Amino acid sequence: MINDITHTSVEPDWSWHDANGFKRVINVAGTMTGLGASVASVPEVARETAAATERFVDMHALQTLASDTIAELTGAEAGCMTASAGAAISLAVAGCITGLDPAHAEALPRNPGPKAGIAVQMGHLCEYGSSIKTGIELAGANVRVAGTATLCKDFQLSAVLDDETAAALYVVSHHVVHYGQIPFERFVRLAHEKGVPVIVDAASEYDLRSFLEKGADLVIYSGHKFLGGPTSGIIAGRRDLVRACYLQNIGIGRGMKIGKESIMGAIAAMRAWMKRDHAAIRAQENAALELWLDALRGIPGISAYRVPDPTGNPLERLQIDVDAEKLGAGAPVVVAAFGQRDPAIIVRGHEAELGYFQLDPCNLLPGQAPVVANALREEMMRGSWRNIDAEEALASSRNGGTDGYLHWLS
Repeated sequence: MINDITHTSVEPDWSWHDANGFKRVINVAGTMTGLGASVASVPEVARETAAATERFVDMHALQTLASDTIAELTGAEAGCMTASAGAAISLAVAGCITGLDPAHAEALPRNPGPKAGIAVQMGHLCEYGSSIKTGIELAGANVRVAGTATLCKDFQLSAVLDDETAAALYVVSHHVVHYGQIPFERFVRLAHEKGVPVIVDAASEYDLRSFLEKGADLVIYSGHKFLGGPTSGIIAGRRDLVRACYLQNIGIGRGMKIGKESIMGAIAAMRAWMKRDHAAIRAQENAALELWLDALRGIPGISAYRVPDPTGNPLERLQIDVDAEKLGAGAPVVVAAFGQRDPAIIVRGHEAELGYFQLDPCNLLPGQAPVVANALREEMMRGSWRNIDAEEALASSRNGGTDGYLHWLS
């Protein structure tokens, strides 16, 4: 059953936040790790997660069940699970370096051997909360950069695909440069011509099959973003390479291990995804977008319109362009003002310095869409942002969440 997230008679449930002393939060930023990524997609996810906490199980057998489920979901030969998609990057890199040699796996990261290069386009060296480069280097690998931030040519990639290259990494994210990069299928062909396997970081993607179908050797997904499972990372792909990734649990992967409860919850989420009524969910999200558009009509300095997801996921967001002169405040200030409300409304503001922010409906809970609509109208008309320091708001938006770590427990 699909909840009606736009129904005005439904009151949001804040009992958990209130009982624990947490600030009430409405997430219209998307599947962001800093907000807990997502909520359980179906009740079975929570039930299977809870049930596993009360039982023992052979973890290799549990990972075998996960592999079977991942294979059914993605079309991969095999799969395994780890703590997060970020951990999966390090394990995939490590697996391509060591293969099924346990002594080599134990030697990482200090002694990766001569074949430890990971080729990646410079425009894909993004940050998603931490740096892609850090995830690669945690395995002891060295980053072999191809091209410049805004242009990568075929010969530049081919030049770093030599005998010292263990894998080539292709990143699919709203954070990467979306022009001037070698497109995926060509990237795969160039890598395979040199005998180099391709790893795809597709953590936040709906498309769970085409990367493998188009030649990827390993693909990484998040189990707790669009899938709506517990915190987890999924590695899918060639059986030999998946086995090599799993082997890393005797080495660097030990600190990245996943518990039985998260595996069982993720399996439930994957099974639910294969039965999910995606059209009904899209309809609910579209209704929220229209509700928000109506709330913003006629407000001076505000232009709102729907935009597609930049990586091709089948969803739209509401983009809100802010004319700072007409409104009296720029986008970073408006973003900060929404975050100071009760409940706090956390918008997608990672590009607020460019004069806009977005609203993502994919993580709305019942009754929250009307709260956001009312806040949009009230905030723009009331102008509570007049007391917010514009320079500090801009600095906060540029720091990308780092301030939360710097000031934690201070």
